[in-house]
Amino acid sequence: MKETKKKVSVKKPRWTKNDTELSILALPTTIWYVLFCFLPMFGLIIAFKNYRVTGGKSFIYNVLHSDWSGLKNFEFLFKSNDLFVILRNTILYNVAFIVLGMFLSVGLAILISLLHSKRKSKVYQTLMFFPYFMSWVVVAYFLDAFLNQDNGLINSMLRDGGAEPVRWYMTAGVWPFILIFMYLWKSTGYNMVIYLSSITGIDTTLYEAAVVDGATKRQQVWYITLPCLKNVIIMMFILNIGKVFYSDFGLFFQLSQGASGSIFNTTATIDTYVFNAIRSSTPIGMTSAVTFFQSVACCITILVANAIVRKIDEDSAII
Repeated sequence: MKETKKKVSVKKPRWTKNDTELSILALPTTIWYVLFCFLPMFGLIIAFKNYRVTGGKSFIYNVLHSDWSGLKNFEFLFKSNDLFVILRNTILYNVAFIVLGMFLSVGLAILISLLHSKRKSKVYQTLMFFPYFMSWVVVAYFLDAFLNQDNGLINSMLRDGGAEPVRWYMTAGVWPFILIFMYLWKSTGYNMVIYLSSITGIDTTLYEAAVVDGATKRQQVWYITLPCLKNVIIMMFILNIGKVFYSDFGLFFQLSQGASGSIFNTTATIDTYVFNAIRSSTPIGMTSAVTFFQSVACCITILVANAIVRKIDEDSAII
């Protein structure tokens, strides 16, 4: 008689030692997100309230006992004369940042990956990555050393050449170029490192086979490197698209010294507009409504971008 062997199913424990260790490692980040990302979301209710401060009472008490205003606070943004300007600047600057930053970061990452000297490669990476750690406040002082009307380097050179000095902080036409250049100077190194790390993970046998087949460096980049970077490029693109209604406050406010005056039309964004409104007598409920609209618009944008990518290439979508 043939003996029949019964398969014994071994149930894996639902919770293992590895799960415990990983949970402990993730605990500080989880606490940080709860405290600084999820709990502050309670403040979104202010956008729908006529917020009033009652003496001797807590913030939560004031929020809960303030009168509801419905959607009246949103009229502060949609009825503003500056709505078109700040939306135009915020969106167009971000489009320029995304497109130019992507081409520049990917191009530099590929060029550095082709260097034979590892020492030079590390030096170039460090020099390009260093500006990312600088505060916009510090960068603003360096920029002022070049653009200051009285003793700036550029105006000093113009005076020595017999030309009239330029009032850079009152000349609106030059600021789109200044802001785009400074953003790329500060952020390109960080994005380049992300793409460079992806390039180092590409299987080297693909390049070896391409060399045997007689492929040039340009052909190797076009048919191996770029296709392997496709998913990373699309992921970074989707994440950046999600911030198209968000602007780096330090970039636009600190460098332009307030984003006001004669350069307002070329430097003002939603974030600088909200900050200036907070400094004025504008009720906090109205400014909260603007930031609420900004957050919802960014969320919708990233979901739409991801849906479009999913329709084209499902494997490249991040959600």
